[in-house]
Amino acid sequence: MANNSPQADREHGDPPVYRDHFYRSGDDRLTLYARIYESDGPPLLLMHGLTRNSADFEGLAAHLAGTYRLIIPDQRGRGRSDYDPDPANYIPTTYVVDMMALIDGLNVDHVGLIGTSMGGLMAMMMAAMEPERFNMLILNDIGPVVEQEGLDRIQSYVGALPPFDSWQDAADHCRKVHGETMVGYDEQDWLCFARRTCREQPDGHIVFAYDPAIAQGLSGNEQTAVPPDLWPMWDILTAMPTLIIHGALSDIISPVTIAEMQSRHSGAISAVEIADRGHAPMLDEPAAVAAIRQFLQNTVR
Repeated sequence: MANNSPQADREHGDPPVYRDHFYRSGDDRLTLYARIYESDGPPLLLMHGLTRNSADFEGLAAHLAGTYRLIIPDQRGRGRSDYDPDPANYIPTTYVVDMMALIDGLNVDHVGLIGTSMGGLMAMMMAAMEPERFNMLILNDIGPVVEQEGLDRIQSYVGALPPFDSWQDAADHCRKVHGETMVGYDEQDWLCFARRTCREQPDGHIVFAYDPAIAQGLSGNEQTAVPPDLWPMWDILTAMPTLIIHGALSDIISPVTIAEMQSRHSGAISAVEIADRGHAPMLDEPAAVAAIRQFLQNTVR
């Protein structure tokens, strides 16, 4: 069985260098942030999930930087991007407008899209809006149907939490919440996971690096975190080269959904299952890296 721990990547030396990029949101109300790994290669836009940020792709960036120009934003309300005073704006349609502002400002005409969970929903929306602008899709553990079981699980841990007294406490909490979806992680892996998903406050306490108000889109009768009925949008994308990566233990995307996605897709499409992962693979697993590299070589010029 493949070793899915990030330990091997930590042994490869210094991580690739990125530059900080700040830009105005699509509604010109906020200052948003992105990491840019510069390269003369084709551009790729990598978009994280609901509670994560640009650090989520550090492992994958170690494999792709230098070959591709990686554009990796913090969505509004996450990481180093401004928090929105109006939580009603924490919805995929708003994030998509922000992403268009980002790539317009960078003068990017043709770009590949990689999206994890919520980022994958955004990737589908963007590609359906301007299919001539986006040349491929890599969807990480997401599809046109999002299983309610998984949404309920996410809702159970997203939101305001008391601060942690130490990084070890934060790592222990991450392991408690995600341990069943990240089989094989060791103590150091969980500390790295916590440092990617949390930040240290001036008083030394540790908190998650997102606005707790993002949880509002998962609550109540009017959930806004997931757009309704995405099959018509998926049908627009049937000719676009697509790679679906999914966790073998995922409770967000089902085998039935993956099969239906493949049956409706007339273009080049493949699906890769990542062992010992639930929602969602980190994309630094050997099977994920190999699949992504091969897919990009075949589709991005």
